[in-house]
Amino acid sequence: MVVKEYLKIESATNLSRSEMGRLGSAILFVVGVMVYTGASFAHVEQLYLLVAAAVIGAYMAMNIGANDVANNVGPAVGSYALTLTGAIVIAAIFEAGGAIIAGGDVVSTVKKGIIDPADVPDKDVFIWVMMGALIGAALWLNAATWLGAPVSTTHSIVGGVMGAGIAAAGWDVVNWDSMGKIALSWVVSPVTGGIIAAMFLFFLKKTIFFKSDPVEAARKVVPFMIGIMAWAFTTYIVLKGIKKLVKVDFTNAILIGLVVGLAAIVIVRPMINKAAPKLENNRNGVNQLFTVPLIISAALLSFAHGANDVANAVGPLAGVVDALTNAEGGSSKVAIPLWVMVIGAIGISVGLALFGPKLIRTVGSEITELDRSRAFCIALAAAITVIIASQLGMPISSTHVALGAVFGVGFLREFLETRLGKVIEDVLHHHEGEKDFALAEQVLMTFQNAPPEDKQRILDELKKMGPDAVIDAAERRQLQKALKRQLVHRSSLLKIVSAWIITVPVSAFLAALFYFVLRGMMLP
Repeated sequence: MVVKEYLKIESATNLSRSEMGRLGSAILFVVGVMVYTGASFAHVEQLYLLVAAAVIGAYMAMNIGANDVANNVGPAVGSYALTLTGAIVIAAIFEAGGAIIAGGDVVSTVKKGIIDPADVPDKDVFIWVMMGALIGAALWLNAATWLGAPVSTTHSIVGGVMGAGIAAAGWDVVNWDSMGKIALSWVVSPVTGGIIAAMFLFFLKKTIFFKSDPVEAARKVVPFMIGIMAWAFTTYIVLKGIKKLVKVDFTNAILIGLVVGLAAIVIVRPMINKAAPKLENNRNGVNQLFTVPLIISAALLSFAHGANDVANAVGPLAGVVDALTNAEGGSSKVAIPLWVMVIGAIGISVGLALFGPKLIRTVGSEITELDRSRAFCIALAAAITVIIASQLGMPISSTHVALGAVFGVGFLREFLETRLGKVIEDVLHHHEGEKDFALAEQVLMTFQNAPPEDKQRILDELKKMGPDAVIDAAERRQLQKALKRQLVHRSSLLKIVSAWIITVPVSAFLAALFYFVLRGMMLP
């Protein structure tokens, strides 16, 4: 008993040490930002505001890394294409690279045009609005990460700017048309991502996994799937990832992606033909073919995310820097200084490394079971959905798209199991006779324990049994109950959707609250 109690205490102590180590590392990063800002901008009149804004921006960046980046690498980790450590290293490198190399050099300080700075003419008030927005959004992201709910950082900062703006200048300061589009995207983006991911997975099932020789089928189909992935990600990166370096219109981006996709097919086909004979002729063997594409997709998604979403952390900070160093005060468009972008890039990487594993596990394994083919469909759906939304001019959240794709894959699996369950009930119900019920029972047990891709072959066996298969009403009800599995965890679905719904209002409330706190502290 004494030994058991000692082990419990030791385990709790180790956990405490781990938490303190992560917290200490985060504090060191924040202190480093504070020292750098103070030393580099000693000439600024209100230096204390600039230092405070830089610290809050660093805190926001860490929360983005802890929460939002999980969507890019979670499916790859959940499908065991990447280890957790490998995913963190790849994501940190490509997030930082995307932010520094291709991050937007000009960003709207009021993200998505939620408020007009002209309605906040006082420089000090504008600074308080931006700082309140950062604090409110960062605190909500911190709480969501602690709860294990992946949420949109874009929507968090939008809510923060809206709430602080309303507190400063009233309800009329908000561009409600933009807010309406964002609210619409809460529904459109996850549903679109889910439908596209489910369509790709269903295509793979019909063309590969339901075949009697899945490896041979994969040898023909997978090169074209990788070509589609190359097309989608090339177009995605050209449109969203390198727009700072070179601006390409939608048509040319599609054509560039098409060329890369065709080249990918030519390159990978002989590689797959060479690897195919060495693979197990089952689902696990086919999944090996998706490992490298998944790793590449995780890296590219991270690069594009860093190039675009780092502005969520440093956009308001850039607005504060502009207001404090520009005699004319805050403007609607400001250039992001390199040092501000670096703070965002490093902050995202630090947050991911220290606090990201929790959300990576949530996305990768706690919503539905993922293998590499399912994770491939999720990554592909995320890229295509962003491309479509970009062309339509619809503001969407990459978080909502990626998680919608995860849910779409899970619900497709449920649908297929339910449909096949009904078919087998009908097969048994319409056959009378009791010549060989033991054989029917054996096949039924095999059917219950088989993965979805194997059930089609079992159904064929049942149909061949003819009148030898029999099942009464009670057994049919038991079978129906056994086959009705929930492959999407409803608790995770409820938690995540609830967090999405309250993201903007909670961020807005917190931002307004902190705006009033800052205003009360700063006014004489």
